[in-house]
Amino acid sequence: MVFAVGLASPGAVPGSVKIARLAITRPSLAWPVSSFTAPPEAAWKSSLIDGGKSVAHFTLGIETSCDETSAAVVEDGRLILSNVIFSQIDLHARYGGVVPEIASRRHLEVVVLVIEEALRQSGVARSNLDLIAVTYGPGLVGPLLVGVSLAKALAYGLERPLIGVNHLEGHIFANFLAEKGGSSADWGWAAKPSNSGGTDSPWPLICLVASGGHSDIIYMTEPGEYELLGKTRDDAAGEAFDKVARLMGLGYPGGPLIDRLAQEGNAGAVPLPRAHLGEGSLDFSFSGLKTAVWHYLQGPGRGAALADLAASFQLAVADALVEKTLAAASQRGVKRVLLAGGVAANSALRRLLTERAARQGITVSYPPPLLCTDNGAMIAGAGFYAWRRGERSSLELNAVPNLVLGDRRQSAV
Repeated sequence: MVFAVGLASPGAVPGSVKIARLAITRPSLAWPVSSFTAPPEAAWKSSLIDGGKSVAHFTLGIETSCDETSAAVVEDGRLILSNVIFSQIDLHARYGGVVPEIASRRHLEVVVLVIEEALRQSGVARSNLDLIAVTYGPGLVGPLLVGVSLAKALAYGLERPLIGVNHLEGHIFANFLAEKGGSSADWGWAAKPSNSGGTDSPWPLICLVASGGHSDIIYMTEPGEYELLGKTRDDAAGEAFDKVARLMGLGYPGGPLIDRLAQEGNAGAVPLPRAHLGEGSLDFSFSGLKTAVWHYLQGPGRGAALADLAASFQLAVADALVEKTLAAASQRGVKRVLLAGGVAANSALRRLLTERAARQGITVSYPPPLLCTDNGAMIAGAGFYAWRRGERSSLELNAVPNLVLGDRRQSAV
């Protein structure tokens, strides 16, 4: 089991997180720390003004929609004070995918410890929290219920507002997070996620959310306003990576394994199809691509280097995602594109989208790899801005495994 923790080490280069090992006095738990670099605090610092004074607001974000148990404390919706991620990858790898009942039980075992550690790292006491944000869908119903139930208990016990957050909205808001104390010179476009207008406003924009369960193109005119322009008609991009990795005998999860192997291959070595679903369509289809890989592996070319096949498959997925995303940006006349979701960590997708967007004068932004995975910080960020918009959830909040982005009927008081 791996804990990925946003933890600044003494003497570390500003804006970076060093790999270290964190031990806690709990039975049989030692947490290795994965590194990530977040955008600079100076470029992203935001605060609320109360009576002429700057007042920090602290959000506890809880994420348990699939196989990561995560909790984070975020200041003013943007500055990450802690971000603890307990991954179950090793537990599910033997099955080739996530087993919902096993995931639920492991969430139950570790979620309190994860929240305690997030609070400890942040230096924020429970009594100083201003709100509790939690993923309530979409996702696996058992894991979702673990996080939602605990968040409701905390909100009730602490007498704090409860904010139910759509998991996809959390991924989008990962683009606006910053590491406390960062000092990098720049991070894409340093615009605040508020509809303030002016030349520095990021709105409107297009966001591509690509993950194991979704491949969506979303048009946003302001935070909380979403229009779905395109989606997958069968397999999501991340799902296709996992299935093809299994066909190739690489293991689980497939995305990072294929990305790593593809670095050694020739992306033009294996001709693979791209699905075109009618003129003007912004939808995706990856099932045919997956089938093409299966036929290739069964045919005379099966002896070819797996690295070439990995590179060719990865390029085919990235090519389809980039083509439709930039087509959407062109249709809506926007000059800003966000990447979000687990597949947003893919190196070929980042490179291809950035290169092609630049030719059209479009700015591309994406989170650091750790923030592309499921994490509590993105839920805290999205929850904070929902809270600022006046949204609240009641203690009747329930898990909604098929929740649609923009549907707040289940979360409103």
